[in-house]
Amino acid sequence: MTPRIEYRDVAPEMVGALAGLNSYSDQCCISQNLRRLLEIQVSAINCCSYCFDRHRNQAGGLGESAERIDAMTHWRRSTLFTKAERAAFAWAEAVTEISTQGAPDPLFEELKKHYSDAEIVDLTFVILSMNAWNRLAISFGREADCEIPE
Repeated sequence: MTPRIEYRDVAPEMVGALAGLNSYSDQCCISQNLRRLLEIQVSAINCCSYCFDRHRNQAGGLGESAERIDAMTHWRRSTLFTKAERAAFAWAEAVTEISTQGAPDPLFEELKKHYSDAEIVDLTFVILSMNAWNRLAISFGREADCEIPE
């Protein structure tokens, strides 16, 4: 798809502000591997293959196994993830699809079993940031048709 608007050129300050969330996430209290897995998951939910591919490559560069990266598209059925990771993935799904299901208390309570308040805030900021980048990429045509593998 040809980009509709080069938003990076039109609003560099906005892009810089959003990139600030990424800079924060580079140093936050959750692991970079979990961060990248969350970014893969959110991009898959939003059908943003541009971001999905980018974060798959970043996760691999961090030493995340191809098997676990590939399993992100079916994390509920996979035995490769810890209970803590599953809680984070469920939270990411809820926050990404908040208009249809809200952020249910049981998901939040499960998250609290595994993460501190600071980690939960950081997880949520990673999810919010990825949703924003996905929406920019999709809205302005930096995105091909959704072909995220199952």
